[in-house]
Amino acid sequence: MKETRADVEQMRAADADRQKVADQLKVALDEGRLSLQEYDDRVRLAYASKTYQELLLLVTDLPRPGLNSSEVAARRVAEERKAARRLPTALLVLWTIWAALTVVNLVVFGLVSATVGGHVYPWPIWLLAPGAALGAVTVGVQAIRSRR
Repeated sequence: MKETRADVEQMRAADADRQKVADQLKVALDEGRLSLQEYDDRVRLAYASKTYQELLLLVTDLPRPGLNSSEVAARRVAEERKAARRLPTALLVLWTIWAALTVVNLVVFGLVSATVGGHVYPWPIWLLAPGAALGAVTVGVQAIRSRR
């Protein structure tokens, strides 16, 4: 039986869990993310918490310890760039099909060339045309996606 996130959040928290949250709140205080009053209120609530959900509510608005706002913004920008570079599924499928056909044709061409005693027309060269077209479409799609 698989536990869902809601099931886990309703589980009772241990003293060690409360201490971890209190430590995270102390780091947030030291970094200047919380005022002393907020820190006191949250630590009091952390030690009074009974479930993981109550503990998670105390730290959901805080970044991981050690990160400053510029690092958080830089990570978000990097993730957006990475998502923009990722090929759409349709293009991945088309590239996979093209690569598989190219490999099969090259293997067959190699076998035919090895077994026939003479010149064999290099028909796999014709696979460059759809490969070039697919490359052009990929470059165009990526250019359009990067402008967004």
